[in-house]
Parts: sequence; structure tokens; C-alpha cells
Amino acid sequence: MPFPPKDGGSIAMNILTEGLINCGNEVKVLAINTPKIFIKEEEIDVEYRSRTSFQSVFIDITIKPIDAFFNLFTNKSYNIIRFYNNEFERTLIDILSKQRFDIVQLETLWVAPYLNVLRKHSKAKIVLRSQNVEYAIWERLTASARNPIKKWYLRILAERLKKYEVSMLNKYDAIATITDIDTKSFQKLGCNLPIITIPFGIDISKYKEDRTKIEYPSVFHIGAMDWMPNADGIKWFLENVWPKISTANPNVYLYLAGRNMPEWLTQFSMKNVVIIGEVEDSHEFINSKSIMVVPLNSGGGMRVKIIEGMAFGKTIVSTSIGAEGIKYKKGKDILIADTVDEFVSAIDKCLINKSFSDDIGHSARLLAENKYDNLSICKELTVFYQQLQLN
Repeated sequence: MPFPPKDGGSIAMNILTEGLINCGNEVKVLAINTPKIFIKEEEIDVEYRSRTSFQSVFIDITIKPIDAFFNLFTNKSYNIIRFYNNEFERTLIDILSKQRFDIVQLETLWVAPYLNVLRKHSKAKIVLRSQNVEYAIWERLTASARNPIKKWYLRILAERLKKYEVSMLNKYDAIATITDIDTKSFQKLGCNLPIITIPFGIDISKYKEDRTKIEYPSVFHIGAMDWMPNADGIKWFLENVWPKISTANPNVYLYLAGRNMPEWLTQFSMKNVVIIGEVEDSHEFINSKSIMVVPLNSGGGMRVKIIEGMAFGKTIVSTSIGAEGIKYKKGKDILIADTVDEFVSAIDKCLINKSFSDDIGHSARLLAENKYDNLSICKELTVFYQQLQLN
């Protein structure tokens, strides 16, 4: 669901929709509503519903142990088949029978199973909006898994997902990736379609720093905690990095925010660690803290929260994986740390030297202004779609 825009995925979808509308395009949104983040349509902003002719269909994508077990005896990707639903297909057909579209933008791989329905009922150009090379995330999760049974199962999921993702690459009319890294990955896998890199953008005017409310020094992380790479990264950070930071800086607090905190984290207790959970206003939360950590050891695409943190002038300490796709200069716009010692060193330097930390944050803000303006990004995508129409 693209609204309300609270986590990385919904924010990315929402801002792109708004940008396309502001560029003069007419946009209709059909979304999958799930138990994971269930939103009643009447709770969605009236203006948003009006501007996007919004519709949604409920699909229960909950992982069911029995279904997952029997899926092992097939050759289908369990990640994918959970998103296919007859009611969603009927709704899609009904929409296509009543209105002509120039472009149908598939938001992520999870709606690719409806491609055949779209081909049958519409002459629109079909574009995959890829936020990640999905199978690569699962390969990284497999590599980092310690439990041998979990590793075995994740490997099966990754292999089947890769087979599906690669098999679909040349079935669209074009692909819009979120990073140059993903573009090159698809091309290497044999994609010969038109591809454009369209990064996550922001309306910079909505990101105003308020230094009077910043708790300095403080360390924080914000992200959806039902996304496995986030949960695994924070677990690693709490076990290996924070004890050293806290020992050397006994008055500094770590704040962890994000929706759907796992039970192990809601019950977690460690000195100077504050488990907040979902925040009412993510902008207010980010604005109120000073040093953002992004300890991702798996995942892919571009981290929306890093762009938002940059827009608020935050000092960001991230792994190379966490900062993938962002056009930063290491040590100037973002601090990169891929080991325990590198994380400890980078955070300690920011805690000890406020001037250094502020300089990194200021440079990050300028990068957000110059490279990630949403209107400019959506104008480029609009031109790409216009050219696609002519072919």
C-alpha cells in the first residue's frame, strides 16, 4: 500500500506517484492490501484517493507453514505465488475494460504474475519498476544465515526466485531500476529491454532541519523491522557494535524505531538502548536525533531512509550495502563502515568531534538537494515513457 507513506517501499511508491502527477500525467493506483500492513481505504487521505482514483484488493500473503512445506515439492517460487489472487485479477480486468492506459507500471516483481492478464486486456506498454534485484537480497540472506536448516531453505527460495526473476526480464516493454548497480545486474543477466535508472527522490522543501530540537549526541536507526535485512542488521549491531560504543560513551543513547518490531526486539534490554517501535511522525523523529546508523549486511536497491536522513542533514554511518545506489563521496557525505571496528571508529569520531559530524551532515544535505529532487527525476521518467510510446 503506497499510503500512508511510512516505510521505505510506501514512501518510494507515493513520492513517484506524486511526482508523475505533478509532471502532468494522469495516474491510477491499484494496490494490494495485506495483513502485514493492512490499511482501510477510508483511512487513506481523501485528496490522495481522488488524485489517484485509488483502489485496493486484499490478498492474504501470510507465510503458511503447510503451504510453504508442500511448495518444496514444486518448482514454483513461494515468494511469488503468494501475491497471485483471482479477485485482484478480476479487478484488474474490470479496470482495463473501462479505461485505456498508455503505461502500466508494475511496482516491484511481486505483481509480475499479472503480466499475461495485462497483455490480454490492454495495449499499454508495461514497465517493471524494480526497487531491488530481488533474488540478490535472498542470496545475501542465505550467505549470512547461521542455522543450517534455515540456510538450506533460504537457498531454495533464492534459487527459485532468481529463476523466475531472470525468466521475466525480457517480457516487459521496459524496466525502471532504482540504482545503476541494478541496471548493470539486469543487463548482465541478459536483459535487452530499454532500461532507465530512476532513483528515489524527495520534495526537499518538506525537509527542514530544526537544530534546536536535536539530541546531541545520540544514535538512531529507523526502518521497517519486518524486513529481514533490517532485523538481521540491527541484531548484528546490538551484539557486536553497541556494547563497545556504550562502554566508551556511557551517556549516549541508541534509539530504534520502525513498524512491526519482532518479539525478540520488543523484549530486548540493554544499557542505553531505547526501543521505540513505530513512530507517529518519522520526520520529527529523524530531525530530533543526530547520528543515523544503517548496519545492513544484506538487501539491495536504495535505502529511502538514508535519502531522508541526508535531507535532514544527519550524519549517516552505513555499510557499503546499506548505501548502495547513492552517489555519495565516502567520508564526505556518508561514513562507510563494513566491520565492527569501522563502525565503532566512525561513531566514536562523530561523538567526540561535533564539528566533524556537522560537516558530514551538511554535505549530505547538499547531496540530497542536488541529486535527489523528485520533480526532476519524474520529468526524466515522463520523457522516457513518452519515447517508449513512440516505439
